[in-house]
Amino acid sequence: MKHEIIWMIVGMGFVTYAPRMLPFVLFKEKELPSFLQGILKNVPYAILGALIFPGILLIQKDIWFGLLGAAVAFVMAFLGANVIIVVLGSILVLAAYSYLI
Repeated sequence: MKHEIIWMIVGMGFVTYAPRMLPFVLFKEKELPSFLQGILKNVPYAILGALIFPGILLIQKDIWFGLLGAAVAFVMAFLGANVIIVVLGSILVLAAYSYLI
């Protein structure tokens, strides 16, 4: 293998690793304000919603299929069910719905 390719792989590894490691090193002793911590705690949920919501509406078989699955998952999650239970509950309801159609 050429040395340029090896150095390119090492450089890409550093460029990928550095932005992930720098916040840990630079902000090790500092604590974020509580307002900012509250915002950052909600980021994963907002991203998850942005990734899932279009799939609910753009399902090809039947739009009610997506809406029913989302409604069941939302209700179960709102009631405090575990993530696995939410997923399995949605799958069971959609299996029953597809069987009835």
